[in-house]
Amino acid sequence: MAISKFNYNSFNVTPVAGKALSFNSDGDGFTTQGAGSMTLIKTLTASSSGTLSFVDGSSSVVLDNTYPVYVFKFIGIHPQNDNGMFSFNLSADTGSNYNVTKTTTSVDAFHAEAGNDAGLRYDGDNNDLAQSTNFQELNYSLGNGNDSNLCGFLYLFNPSSTTFVKHFMASVNYQYYNTYSIHVHTAGYGNTTSAVDAVQFKMASGNIDAGTIKLYGIKDS
Repeated sequence: MAISKFNYNSFNVTPVAGKALSFNSDGDGFTTQGAGSMTLIKTLTASSSGTLSFVDGSSSVVLDNTYPVYVFKFIGIHPQNDNGMFSFNLSADTGSNYNVTKTTTSVDAFHAEAGNDAGLRYDGDNNDLAQSTNFQELNYSLGNGNDSNLCGFLYLFNPSSTTFVKHFMASVNYQYYNTYSIHVHTAGYGNTTSAVDAVQFKMASGNIDAGTIKLYGIKDS
């Protein structure tokens, strides 16, 4: 008789409770263990999409006090239009409006494929906001060539707080006009003590032609 074997150390038996069944040296060989520190909540994939929105309580999205830190991962974001600006905004009314007031700052490093141009810079004209409800742009100019895309992440801290402003940090790398690698760091805060319960992503003009955004929750360490 063939023996079935598991080639992993544990398997989930109570996903809602966040517990798993793992093996130990006891007589029955089993014990429960906590879930991992990072939990995938939702994946959205663009297909000529005007916006991609993560709204707490909608389509299995969790964006509340379940986790103190949330992270969005951007994978292969490709714009419909050339010179694409990938951007996001926050909502404090479950996605009815994406207009939280923000103050932000942005710096980047760039390097040309030919090796003849490189540097560091602070962008005080385009990518920083001063008490603005505008969408926050995360890059400068993303080409729409067949191989052009943007990848990176956005951390959102303690969005359900009703005491503190909502800090965020983003980092992306992308191809500029097919000849530069540009790495942009953007950080700031949503200047509201209301709970932030939705985040929306879009291009400044045109659609998100393709790409994936994944939302994770990170539990207390």
